[in-house]
Amino acid sequence: MIANTPIEILLVEDNPDDAEVTLRALKKHNLGNSVQWVKDGAEALHFLLGDGVQMAPDHIPRLILLDLRLPKIDGLEVLQRVKSDPRTKHIP
Repeated sequence: MIANTPIEILLVEDNPDDAEVTLRALKKHNLGNSVQWVKDGAEALHFLLGDGVQMAPDHIPRLILLDLRLPKIDGLEVLQRVKSDPRTKHIP
């Protein structure tokens, strides 16, 4: 996790090559310092929804870049659970 820096973008991508390309593109446009990368749907849900504990406002991402084909929990289920939770439903 990025210490003492607000999370602007949550990247949910299991393929390291695709994640690297995405991170490079974000850095090229000066958006790379505020990205948190998780590698599967379960990790994304844990990061976003945790154990039901209220997340600090600076750790709620402003945008989620979500791969739909993920191990453990697929991207469509992640999307459904994120959109059904009042804490995260506003995140595009």
